[in-house]
Amino acid sequence: MQATQSTVQAAGDDIPPPEDLDDSSQELDDEISQPVPETLDEVPAVLGDTPGDEESQEEGLENPDPLAGAENPAIMCQARILIAIRDGSDDPLTCAKWDSAPHTAQLRAGVSAWPAPTWCDDHGVSGKWYVNRFKACGIFSATVSVINPRTGAVTGTLNYLVRAYAYSGRDVPNWAYQVELMEVSSTGTAKGMSASGKVKCLGKCKVTKSTFPAQKMSQNNDAVGQFLLQTTIKTSPKGQKGEGQASAAWLFTKAGVTPSNEISLSPPPVRCDNALPGTSKPGCVMPYIPEMVYAKAGEYPELAQHIEDAQNTQNLPGKHGTTRYLTRLTDKTKITQNRDTSCPSSLPRPTGKQCDEYPFASTWQGAKTGGSYSRRMIAAAQNEGGGRALGSFYLYNRIIEKDRFLMWIK
Repeated sequence: MQATQSTVQAAGDDIPPPEDLDDSSQELDDEISQPVPETLDEVPAVLGDTPGDEESQEEGLENPDPLAGAENPAIMCQARILIAIRDGSDDPLTCAKWDSAPHTAQLRAGVSAWPAPTWCDDHGVSGKWYVNRFKACGIFSATVSVINPRTGAVTGTLNYLVRAYAYSGRDVPNWAYQVELMEVSSTGTAKGMSASGKVKCLGKCKVTKSTFPAQKMSQNNDAVGQFLLQTTIKTSPKGQKGEGQASAAWLFTKAGVTPSNEISLSPPPVRCDNALPGTSKPGCVMPYIPEMVYAKAGEYPELAQHIEDAQNTQNLPGKHGTTRYLTRLTDKTKITQNRDTSCPSSLPRPTGKQCDEYPFASTWQGAKTGGSYSRRMIAAAQNEGGGRALGSFYLYNRIIEKDRFLMWIK
């Protein structure tokens, strides 16, 4: 399925549209998208001793599970029905709620929506968020019912899907959030419903643009809400960081029936910072732990083989598919101490070779700060080139002090 390419014109002044990655980057972008872990013990934003964890817990920002609170709209609907019965009202009452099971996997593109990643639709109507470092997307199932409060009869239903998409910028202090409400089927008095909404921001952020006017829904017309958010962390001194989380809410209206209750959906929290070595630009990332990829058949085969052997034979951390993460170290003095411990200058180097250490000197798991390590003499060009690739990986993924990452040896 292909989404339309149109965008909200005003958005360009605040945050760039989703990146148009080259083929190789898009392939990796699609490959590493993963669901947000369902248990808090596995959620990247609250695991380990990464700086900012305490702040995140104080602000109450968590990776959301929309269906965990699915009973709330249903309770609201029941309360509204009881009030209507008490008041003797015969006015049709509209109730919106989440569903635990999808109506259909059939999707359509939003008329004026930002194009969502292909892997968002690939996962189907799962009711889960899928994330990588700069994008989060998920498809959720929901229902609107029009009810006669006196008789309890349902006079109309609207089954719809919500495709929610958030994306951030690696070198801008903004991010965007979009919800597409796509009608699957409608009956009776629920036909021709209009949806409209708003957004609020929790934590270290503010709303800079909110566009979700009333839009009539049908199988040929989706209701789209688009929002721009901005971090409120201080611009100086360097080293600032903080989390923000958007929450979109919408309701349904139609002439002759009462408006529905609000229903809301929040994407995972976004971490923004101006703490990335190598650049003064702030940027924002999603709660996804990135992976550095070295291929044994690639540019740095000796380097890749060393890392694989160190992980498998010495049980050193950072291996793909585990939670034994590497955490970045940015203190230059400590990095030098790590390197001098693993590869002292007194250690002989064969001609054309350099000493390669693992875990990297630029991690807290390095030889001095971590204690266990492996070293091997490898081709100098591979050691230098692999080091530059690691530096680019840090920069590209905004890996700041004590951010976690893994090594994927292919």
